[in-house]
Order: sequence, then C-alpha cells, then structure tokens
Amino acid sequence: MTGKERREQLLDVARSLFAERGFDAASVEEIAHRANVSKPVVYEHFGGKEGIYAVVVDREMSALLGRMTAALAEDAHPRALLERAARALLDYVDSSADGFRIMVRDSPVATSTGTFASLLSDIASQVEHILAVQFDSRGYDPKLAALYSQALVGMVALTGQWWLEARKPEKDEVAAHLVNLAWKGLSHLEKKPTLRERG
Repeated sequence: MTGKERREQLLDVARSLFAERGFDAASVEEIAHRANVSKPVVYEHFGGKEGIYAVVVDREMSALLGRMTAALAEDAHPRALLERAARALLDYVDSSADGFRIMVRDSPVATSTGTFASLLSDIASQVEHILAVQFDSRGYDPKLAALYSQALVGMVALTGQWWLEARKPEKDEVAAHLVNLAWKGLSHLEKKPTLRERG
C-alpha cells in the first residue's frame, strides 16, 4: 500500500471501531490489529488514538455539514427546503451510520470542526436566515427566527438519533412526518403566542 492508501485504511478501521466501542474502549492496539499493521504504523500516521479520532470526527462533521448546506443552498419554497434538510440528515444517517454514531457521542477530543452541538448550531444558523426572510414577509418578528431554527434543527437531529437505531418506519416516511409536524406548525403560527396556563 502507498502511504495514502494505508492512511485511508487506518481511518476506515478506526471509524468502524469507534462506532462499535466508543473512544474510551477503542485502542491503538485494536486499530493496528484490525488493519493488520504494527502499532508504530498508526502512531506514524496519526500520533495516537486522539489524532486518528480527531480526523475521523472532522471528516464526518464535514460530510454532514456539506449535505445540509447543499440541501439549504438552493432558492426554493420553504417547505421544499425543510423536506430537503430532513431528507439530507436521514440520508446521512442511513449511509453513514457509523459516522453518525461517532458524532452524536460526546467527543473527548477537540477537533478542528468542533462538536456535534456546534455543527447543529451552524446548520441552525443557515435555517435562521431562511426563516427570518419568511417571517418578515409574513408579518412575524424576524428576531424569533433564531428560536424557531433551533427548534426545527433540534427536532430533526433528535429524530435522526432515534431513527439510527429504530429504522422503522422507512426513511421517506420519517422525513414526511417530520415535515408534516414542522410545516403544519409553521404555517399556523400565532403572531404572539401565550401559554394557556402560567406556572
């Protein structure tokens, strides 16, 4: 193998191991054993378990953020954007289950792209800009777009975590239900909601 091919092999092995066991239970010894190399080869490429973990997480964060950004990038009706975003996350969960498992765990290692929470915050920021325009054009306070974007992104992300293990109903049906709940709620917003009971 070339150095680049070996590095990719080690990343694939480590990704699978971190998803299966988590950061703490995984070891350089196990990564080396599964890759059929000696421990010094892993250290040579990544400097240790923390280094290879950081690269794995950074790659997953970039992949998911790329999908979500692409889903929200085109100018389209807000419902279509919501459908694309829900589908993009569920597509990622479906095709990269190991990567999603790694990301949703609390990362014990600082990575260049941050944490899963910071990734969701980045996505919510993009959603906020879309909602602010829509709110303003419909007479709602655009300052509330931040709150609603956090609620929407959080709902989709938590549903993705649940669906990672449940896998039922089918992906498209889950996306349709997410959009149904979000869209029906957004399309019937009260301009100044109040609680019916106060604490």
